[in-house]
Amino acid sequence: MTDMSAAHDAAVTDRTRLAGSAYNGDRDLAARQSLYRWQAPRYDLPGLVAEQLSDVCGRVVDIGCGNGKFIQRLREDRPDLDLLGLDIAPGILAGVPGPVAVADATSLPLATGSIDAALALHMLYHVPDIPQAVGELARVLAGDGVMVASTNSDRDKVELDELWQRAAGDVLGLDRGPARISLSARFSLEKAPAFLGEEFSRVEVVELPGTITVHAPEPVITHMTSYRAWADQHEVPFDATIDRARTLVVEHIARHGAYAITCLGGILICRR
Repeated sequence: MTDMSAAHDAAVTDRTRLAGSAYNGDRDLAARQSLYRWQAPRYDLPGLVAEQLSDVCGRVVDIGCGNGKFIQRLREDRPDLDLLGLDIAPGILAGVPGPVAVADATSLPLATGSIDAALALHMLYHVPDIPQAVGELARVLAGDGVMVASTNSDRDKVELDELWQRAAGDVLGLDRGPARISLSARFSLEKAPAFLGEEFSRVEVVELPGTITVHAPEPVITHMTSYRAWADQHEVPFDATIDRARTLVVEHIARHGAYAITCLGGILICRR
């Protein structure tokens, strides 16, 4: 591992940064989620997750539940389930319908075999020891339980990576600036099956490809600005780069009529 990738991993997994800045409320997470309003096809991700639990009865835990988007949907669609939300960031739990608790994915406060389904949605890349967290997920699940994870591909939103590097290069006076931080790289759609396969004999991957198309810069800039908690990792003035990116998007839309971003995320359904 290079010094740069080690620093990247440390920043993505730093609990103080996650709880105190990145997820001390739901503003930045909601900003990243909001970009998908402009995606086609439009996926109902909470609905897709709920479908995977159609045969589940009993206790369901959402680990790294964030702002509770999935818990809220399950409370509406499946009031029969006993739901629990866990997250390391107390601030983001404030608006989540309870019960909720502060907990770490690598040391779950749950009895062995006590859970009928576990969710780990767009969060395992934030865990310092991914195999330990996967082991904990397997430990707390009942023998016939199901675990649903989600993440993004290494090829997700490459246009935003290119936009950042071009804007950063312009700010620094270079042809190409340093790469922007990737949250999902440690547990991408390509890497996830190997991690999960250590504990689960059946891992089904459901890819969710799409294209986001916007006709104004704000959805793109709001999304990019939501990474402010990692501004010190970019090796470039953050606000200046965001301002330059806005100009580049405006120019692109003026020339082409729209700005398109290719997306690839997915869910992974895991059973023993």
